[in-house]
Amino acid sequence: MSNETINNHAAFIWSVADLLRGDYKQSEYGRVILPFTVLRRLDCVIAPVKGDMLTKYDQVRDTVENYGPILDRLTESKHLWNTSVYNVTKLMDDSENVAANLRAYIAGFSPEIRDIFDHFDLETQVARLDKANLLYLVLGKFAEVDLHPDRVSNLEMGYLYEELIRKFSELSNETAGEHFTPREVIRLMVNLLFIDDDDALSKPGIVKTIFDPACGTGGMLSVAEDYLRQSNPQARLEVFGQELNPETYATCRSDMMLKGQNVENIAFGNSFSDDGHAAEEFDYMLANPPFGVEWKKVKNEVTSEHEKSGFSGRFGAGLPRINDGSFLFLQHMISKMKDPAQGGSRVAIVFNGSPLFTGAAGSGESEIRRWIIENDWLEAVVALPDQLFYNTGISTYFWIVTNRKSEKRRGKVQLIDARSSFAKMRKSLGEKRKQISDADVDEIVRTYGAFEERTVDADEVDKVVGSDGVSGVGCKIFSNESFGFMRITVDRPLRETYRGGAEAAELLADVELTFGKAFKGDRDETAAQVKASVESLPSGLSRDEVVAHFGDGFKALLGASKKAVWAAVTVKDPDGPIVLDKKGNPEPDSDLRDAENVPLPADQVSYKQDVSERLASDSYRKTVDAYLEAEVKPYVPDAWVDHSKTKVGYEVPLTRHFYVYKLPRPLAEIDAEIKQLESEIQALLSEVAK
Repeated sequence: MSNETINNHAAFIWSVADLLRGDYKQSEYGRVILPFTVLRRLDCVIAPVKGDMLTKYDQVRDTVENYGPILDRLTESKHLWNTSVYNVTKLMDDSENVAANLRAYIAGFSPEIRDIFDHFDLETQVARLDKANLLYLVLGKFAEVDLHPDRVSNLEMGYLYEELIRKFSELSNETAGEHFTPREVIRLMVNLLFIDDDDALSKPGIVKTIFDPACGTGGMLSVAEDYLRQSNPQARLEVFGQELNPETYATCRSDMMLKGQNVENIAFGNSFSDDGHAAEEFDYMLANPPFGVEWKKVKNEVTSEHEKSGFSGRFGAGLPRINDGSFLFLQHMISKMKDPAQGGSRVAIVFNGSPLFTGAAGSGESEIRRWIIENDWLEAVVALPDQLFYNTGISTYFWIVTNRKSEKRRGKVQLIDARSSFAKMRKSLGEKRKQISDADVDEIVRTYGAFEERTVDADEVDKVVGSDGVSGVGCKIFSNESFGFMRITVDRPLRETYRGGAEAAELLADVELTFGKAFKGDRDETAAQVKASVESLPSGLSRDEVVAHFGDGFKALLGASKKAVWAAVTVKDPDGPIVLDKKGNPEPDSDLRDAENVPLPADQVSYKQDVSERLASDSYRKTVDAYLEAEVKPYVPDAWVDHSKTKVGYEVPLTRHFYVYKLPRPLAEIDAEIKQLESEIQALLSEVAK
């Protein structure tokens, strides 16, 4: 079926909206069209064997308690049966009782299919349509559509679902992160996921598992299954998923059923608070979770698991900020990786740019990156073009994570810049204005598999961007430690001089000085003496001499009052003497405090080594001292490092690594262009004047 045919089917089903207009809001159209599309699909699949199914049901219903598997054989699909005498065509024969008959028809499906319609909340829509005298008309529209697999394949049905859902998501004004993944993007992801496994997947009768924790309508699972079927028809990919949205969950579950998959493998609920596949492990995992969506609703459950279970749970490495749960999905998936001794696992996930660098050293995001990279799980990051998705135009990235890297990839991370690998679409679909062509997919996959650095000339990229040909794909390879750094705190000494006189006295005039209980003298008189001492303070004294000048009354002041006196008489002076603490060490000036990122030594990239042990090592001290001498002290000789504040951080600055400086155009060239434009404007104006 061509894209045009798929669009025609979607347009035909979409015409049902014309019937709903007025009785339904635009944002509610999907509540009717999606479940009725699924109902019609199931009806068409069962239709050729419906007579045999009813005959068999009559034979076994009184003698066999669990007759479902017997009926399954007729459709060769698990749970795909219906024991009602009705079908969609027969429902149209009795307009007066269409609602009651439709309910009887739905009740005749297997419990697993009824679960799908329950999550569509179809009963509510049937009652609402019946009340508005629309049910017979809507059902009649769907009776005209032939969705039998001979006419619309399972893969094409997936496209049809996705086109409908895209329309509904736009009408309901969903957030930009709640989008659906274009099929060419999924194909690229699946190719990268399976890239090193062609030999293993070609074995006859091999069975592998794949999991998507935010499966939506199941598009990713469908493409992965189709990929394996094409490369090895004798192989089987068992798909697992979980979805939070009831309608998309119902759509995915019905799609998996029609493909012969076990519908129990598609779970409903929030992956973070209600893991539908607890303790399960998978060979492959892939996901396109919503971008920038907060996890406030499940904060208590996630935080509790993090604090109580640690690394025996899913979120031991850390928690990201509350407004972006992307890293929770990745940790959730990593927790389901198989042990390398059992073959390990490969993970592919779509992120926006935030997980690459958001979060300072020691933050939740940085600690999660450190956990992944120091365990040598991050295999590659692929930068994709922007405007690839239906509901958002932001730039996106694939992260490929695995605990079974090939020998040549161990200790390294591959960065691929495919941002210019796209073809512009003739007609945009929502925010989607670009697509990755088959040639682009092949080139990106080849670059990934070659594992060799490749530089793309910026001028050459500019020439091909937007064409139908392959644009430049850049590749760089880095060691794991390249992404780590030590965030050191650089202090400089506090330098102060002290002043007295009217200005200092005025600052202290309205301050009420207080003393401790042990004070024996006259409080008002002593306070007056301290204030007088401030006004009479001579210049050029050291800190100890200032204290001596104030006398015993100053020593008896409580903390806040003492600070007020010092604030009145203290002046920061870059040429003044250094202030020393009680141990004779320079006190730091918080206003001059700075932070520097120091490259992480190669021998400190192991998650098994505690950070505190690293910061006590010789390599840490030597690295920091060398950096201080070379980069800091030539400019501020009195600086030192407060080692107690040092933190280890990780980020993946992909854009920076692929930045190519381009010289600006010569001024003479710009000037000539401006003069030419001015001449053209003058010529046009003269034509108007005529």
